[in-house]
Amino acid sequence: MENIIIGVAIGFIPMLVVLIIQYSKHATKAKEHKQEIARLRSMLTDRMDLESDGLSKLKGEIADLKAQNENLRISLRTYAQKPGRKEVSRLHVYQQAADRLTINSPGFGAAWQAALKESEDEFEKTFYGIQPFIRRVIPLKSSDANVVGRLEKDQD
Repeated sequence: MENIIIGVAIGFIPMLVVLIIQYSKHATKAKEHKQEIARLRSMLTDRMDLESDGLSKLKGEIADLKAQNENLRISLRTYAQKPGRKEVSRLHVYQQAADRLTINSPGFGAAWQAALKESEDEFEKTFYGIQPFIRRVIPLKSSDANVVGRLEKDQD
């Protein structure tokens, strides 16, 4: 019986040593896992904080851009309603129509260009040269309506 106890003791001692070694390995691995989990959690919280800050900045920027867009839209409408803007846009439409007629109608182009040149020359003369000087020095003649009115008074 002594041999059995000695045999069990000899088998039990290495088993105990292996058990202690395995337990220590398991404990160190558990500690490493806890450290890794803590590191990953801190990385995750940092990333979430950064993303939430970025998202809040983007939302603020979007709100600012929407406000600017609305202000620009209102400014554009206001600008479009200023005096003379409708006339300018109408002139652009007329210019496009005249250009299309010049391209599409062979006889229209030459007549249009001649009339345009004469009108531009006349317009230039009203601002530069002798005509404006003469108009400043010599008052303009009264219109036919005023002459007719004077004749009626003279006849009475």
